[in-house]
Amino acid sequence: MQGDITGLLAGRRGHFLMESGYHSEMWFELESLFERQEQLKPFISELAKRLASHGADAVCGPMTGGAKLAKLISAELGIEYFFAERFERPKTNGFFPVSYVVSRALRESVRGKSVAIVDDAISAGSAVRGTYTDLLACNARPVALGALFVFGDAAARFAQEKGLALEGIRQLSLGIWKPVDCPLCKMGLVVEEVVASRYRGRALKESGSKTINFSEPVGAD
Repeated sequence: MQGDITGLLAGRRGHFLMESGYHSEMWFELESLFERQEQLKPFISELAKRLASHGADAVCGPMTGGAKLAKLISAELGIEYFFAERFERPKTNGFFPVSYVVSRALRESVRGKSVAIVDDAISAGSAVRGTYTDLLACNARPVALGALFVFGDAAARFAQEKGLALEGIRQLSLGIWKPVDCPLCKMGLVVEEVVASRYRGRALKESGSKTINFSEPVGAD
């Protein structure tokens, strides 16, 4: 595999509220990633090969980017593909307030399978955590997490806690904090809620954030 997948990644520095409830210094633009499938293909093949070594006989991804990746990996490996739909819980406070649920039509099919959970990117891990929880409710057996990008170390901690393998094509550092500990809040910077933009098609507020093209490996320190 040649090249660096970070050349396909763009992000913005600023002060962002993530789906998980944590704050971050970066927001990564992932929506257009799968429009560049020829460039992405060798990285998907590499991730599929790594996940195959963990004995998965199915792959499941949270909507939307994870589901797209899961479908491509399932085609690469010739295994079954599942996806988890996103459901907001409006009255839920605290961290990880969003649920991810395998649809009723697929729940019986995933029962008993060894499943690799994949997402385009994992940072705090809201989507893969939700997918993991619902796969257990389906009596499936998650065996691995996989992502094109792994930001920070939360995914590694979660994988270790749950006894899962973790495979990521590119690891990048990322500052994420609980709101009470967020240094950007302490500096008085306005927080930008971008989660709704990603899933409902709302325009992103600019808030003075800077666009960055990751043509070279760049952390988010």
